[in-house]
Amino acid sequence: MFDIVKSAHLAKQASLTVAQLSSHEKNALLLNIADAIVANGAMILAENNKDILAGKAKGLTDAMLDRLLLTEQRVQDIADAIREIARLEDPVGHIDNMVLRPNGMQVGKMRIPLGVIAMIYEARPNVTAEAAALCLKSGNAVILRGGSEAIHSNLAIAKCLHQVLAQADIDKNIITVIPDTRREVIEQLLRQRQSIDLVIPRGGEGLIRYVSENSQIPVIQHFKGVCHLFIDKYADTTKAINILLNGKTQRPSACNALETLLVHADIATSLMPKIAEALQVAQVKVHACQQSLPYFSHATLATEQDYQAEYLAAEIAIKIVDNFAQALAHIQCYSSDHTEIIVTQDTSRSQRFVRTINSSVVMVNASSRFSDGGELGLGSEIGISTSKLHAYGPMGLTALTTEKFVVIGDGQVRV
Repeated sequence: MFDIVKSAHLAKQASLTVAQLSSHEKNALLLNIADAIVANGAMILAENNKDILAGKAKGLTDAMLDRLLLTEQRVQDIADAIREIARLEDPVGHIDNMVLRPNGMQVGKMRIPLGVIAMIYEARPNVTAEAAALCLKSGNAVILRGGSEAIHSNLAIAKCLHQVLAQADIDKNIITVIPDTRREVIEQLLRQRQSIDLVIPRGGEGLIRYVSENSQIPVIQHFKGVCHLFIDKYADTTKAINILLNGKTQRPSACNALETLLVHADIATSLMPKIAEALQVAQVKVHACQQSLPYFSHATLATEQDYQAEYLAAEIAIKIVDNFAQALAHIQCYSSDHTEIIVTQDTSRSQRFVRTINSSVVMVNASSRFSDGGELGLGSEIGISTSKLHAYGPMGLTALTTEKFVVIGDGQVRV
């Protein structure tokens, strides 16, 4: 029987070790981990195939199976992401804003690791490797609890991780991959507040709400990604359609895929037929508002639930808005604080959009698919925060650290 209390305690002890590793030592470990994953690619794919077969037998959706699937290219992508993390600047130990006080003391803030991070996630076996890499680089120990649907894939990747740690004679408890898929383990994990400093759930809305409601440890929240695209009346229509198709069809199962399209009424007559044709060719199911419904031959009337929906599939809600203000109001009403995009050639309107919309990622003339840690220059992401504290948006290395005050004096005493 897996002992989560003991494992959490060992991870806490191991966190003291990883926090003291130099940037050179951490980077060397990461590069060796990347090499080990590529070298063991056949083994990882064989174990992943077990998960895929089991997932199909359980009736997992196409979206879930896509998240679960590993290919030779995806294994290579995992290794490349880890190598990119190794190339990133190490935030640990960096001191910002060292200032001289009137009494002669120097005061600054130093970046330090959070300690022990617990990840609870569904499918996506790449999370096992990339989360471990991000935590290692930021000087944290990590406890990884993946879903039962990816257990073989996760344990195969864990084998590569621990192989590299053993070769370097470093405490393997820096990275713990929980082999027990029972729900009771999560319940116990969420009570280990003496050992664990932060919990990051990553998966469906049900999982994240469960973790948020039951954890005794601070939780990074990201319930769902209802991403909006607003095509303004001053939009370049070619750009708009390309951004729409890329955001909706490149990988519909991703949380940064588009779910709602808003079109300015002034260009609807000329643009909607092109949108309808493009979505029909791409075989996207459409839920259209009353005004936009006539442009589609096989659409259904959009409901209130459609504008709240995270489809994670080839499906989209569409609404024609009368003006710019109505588009802003719709987004502010239905936003999940993930990602919102405007397509416009009018700089003043794009600036107004950026100032007004306070989702964690706001874009101008770019696909929602760029709302990703790797694409935003973080190397990779451990998760997305839409709760504003203590991080907001895709979380990379810096978000896995906190700050402590450093005070340098020369015998000063307070009077």
